[in-house]
Parts: sequence; structure tokens; C-alpha cells
Amino acid sequence: MSKVLADRRYADSHEWVKLDGDIATVGISDYAQHAMGDITYVDMPETGDEVSKGEDFGAVESVKAASDLISPVSGEVIEVNEELEDQPELLNEDPYANWIIKVKVSDPSEIDSLMDAEEYKKICEE
Repeated sequence: MSKVLADRRYADSHEWVKLDGDIATVGISDYAQHAMGDITYVDMPETGDEVSKGEDFGAVESVKAASDLISPVSGEVIEVNEELEDQPELLNEDPYANWIIKVKVSDPSEIDSLMDAEEYKKICEE
């Protein structure tokens, strides 16, 4: 069973969001990293780039496949996790401690359409 944290919201594309004021920290779920296997590369946007809810903002590549990263919120990228450039395997080690981007959210209510931990667990079990 994959780990799901209750303090986050989840997209059906397996990204998580943790909102702190108008700053959203975005990463991939434990379920996603398990499904992908050993992650070898993370393609991330640049600081200052705009992301849109439902649009891809990068990709995660593993020994098995490449998977687009879909933004669960809209806004401006204010930080990228540069550690992932040299150590993409951090996402396998702890996908919740190792976020991918931080976004200054343009519409915080967008997070309301994402799943809570209980809803997300059901999707992972299907």
C-alpha cells in the first residue's frame, strides 16, 4: 500500500500539493514513484515560468518510462528543487519530503477541486 499524507491534496495524475498561504509546494505521490520505478531524470520549469492547472510543466523519467508532470494549480514558479538535477532518485527515497516546484498560486480556490487523502487512496487501490 502506498503512503498517502493527510496534509496534502492530490490530482488524479498523481501529483500532490501542500498549500501554505498562497505558496503551493508540488511533488509526486508515493504511488507514482512506485509505479515508475527508479527515477533517472526530472525535467523542471525555470523559476519565473507560469504553470496552469491541468497543463504539463515538466516530466519525470525512469528506467521504465517517461511521465509528464501535470500542474495541480496555476501560478508562477518561484522555486525549483535543484537537488533533483543531480539526485533524481530522491523522489524514490521520499516523494513527500522531496518536492519538485513551489508555485505562487494565482487562484487558491483551485485546490478545492483536488482530492483529499481518503479520495486519493481509493484511486490508488483501484
